[in-house]
Amino acid sequence: MTWLYQNTPIETLPEECVGFVYLITCNLTGRKYIGKKLAKFSKTTHKTVTQKNGTKKRKKIRSKIDSDWREYYGSSPELTADVIKLGTENFTREILYYCGSKSECSYVEAREQFARRVLESRDYYNGHIQVRVHGSHIINKI
Repeated sequence: MTWLYQNTPIETLPEECVGFVYLITCNLTGRKYIGKKLAKFSKTTHKTVTQKNGTKKRKKIRSKIDSDWREYYGSSPELTADVIKLGTENFTREILYYCGSKSECSYVEAREQFARRVLESRDYYNGHIQVRVHGSHIINKI
């Protein structure tokens, strides 16, 4: 099952997209899950280089690699169990917002979770809301 954005299937994310906030809905029960997903992960590898004086030095190489967002179905154990039991074809995955920073992702996810009151109803798989965002990362950026 592919991701939808504004009811249109997507194969790639916009270049400026650091992550996104999403809604997963079980088409059989109507239960939902609000979450966030980063588009890329940081990966650190090591390489041994020989310096001019002949000594060898271990060098860190940092790069970004695509995350598993195409196959991702949330971090809720209850949701994951239902996806396995009911099959991916019975779930709809929608991207609600593209985000330009990790802070924006965290803030928008929490904003959506509080606005939808996900902890106050069994209509959502969300079991907790965890967020830590500094205002200076958000002001004038959303």
